[in-house]
Amino acid sequence: MTESMDTLETTIRLAVATASASDDAVGEVARQMQICNACRYCEGFCAVFPAMTRRLEFTPATVHYLANLCHNCGACLHACQYAPPHDFAVNVPRAMARVRALTYETYAWPATFGGAYRRNGLVVALATAVSMALFLALASAMAGSLFNGPTGGNFYAVFPHGFMATLFGAVLLFAVVALGIGAARFWTAEAEPFDRKLAAGSTTETLRNALTLKYLDGGHGDGCNDGNDRFTHWRRRMHHATFYGFMLCFAATCIATIYHYAFGWHAPYALTSVPVVLGTVGGVGLVIGPLGLLFLNTRRQSREGDPAQRPMDVGFIALLVAVSVTGLALLAFREYAAMPLLLALHLGTVLALFALLPYCKFAHAVYRVAALMKYAIERRQPNRLQLGGD
Repeated sequence: MTESMDTLETTIRLAVATASASDDAVGEVARQMQICNACRYCEGFCAVFPAMTRRLEFTPATVHYLANLCHNCGACLHACQYAPPHDFAVNVPRAMARVRALTYETYAWPATFGGAYRRNGLVVALATAVSMALFLALASAMAGSLFNGPTGGNFYAVFPHGFMATLFGAVLLFAVVALGIGAARFWTAEAEPFDRKLAAGSTTETLRNALTLKYLDGGHGDGCNDGNDRFTHWRRRMHHATFYGFMLCFAATCIATIYHYAFGWHAPYALTSVPVVLGTVGGVGLVIGPLGLLFLNTRRQSREGDPAQRPMDVGFIALLVAVSVTGLALLAFREYAAMPLLLALHLGTVLALFALLPYCKFAHAVYRVAALMKYAIERRQPNRLQLGGD
């Protein structure tokens, strides 16, 4: 047993010697992947390691791909015999987290906005939301609708429907286009030809893995490790509350749009109507999920992530919570004189969220789905290394 371990460590030292000596984030991941490729203890933990074993070299595009496959469950760090304080200093979760932030900057569109990720913290998020809310409140005051008293819950008495549809539609369209172009750049950075027949079923697998957050199970079904090294499913649950809360709110907006344009049913809608029920449930999810994630992150070991990204994480969480809280408050007080001001505040936070979507932590969802799709296609193709390819 001792002899086999010595042989393994010798092999890994040779891998380290041939790995990139770069101190940057991409080079550090490449170095660690060379070590992991020699060890392969974590091969069954998540999608990162099977994808890694199909490669001998780790280009920047490959590292970006692997980093977005990583869900930061922490299982490999807790299982690794070469983790700090070992000389090899293998810490895959932290190394991958640093590269993910670089991914968002590298593929951002417009490219000049890529640096916004480094500056998009709590102060920027809240300042953007407050600025948007003040702009809308001033516009309402100038139109004479801010202090008109109770409006019977009619939002369009404060802001005309055409004004809201045009403003929010334009900002959301920009966000979708920016994220789409970024995802396309990420996809083509490491694009290899594949057999479409062999790739059948990849979309279904990708959606299933993304919607269930399969790779937050720690590779063994017990969940992520918390600060005390115990396994827990709470990170997975809070991510689900956040994601499905967001989707329910989006569904509520879509259904309300159909009501307005297809059936001529104009807001305000009854408390028991589909848009209001979906929006309320989604809003509650968007309070519980983000706050739960913020609490859980305070209990995780700092070595399991990149502390430098905490401002960006907190800023995104603050925006989600602000959108939810102001939306729920608007629903509760829509019959009162404070409704116009609450509407301006809620719409301001929503507008800020839309404007920052391509340049905040939301981007990780887009790139992660793209990485999962790459992996689902790739694992259905022949392994060139096993076939003797380069």
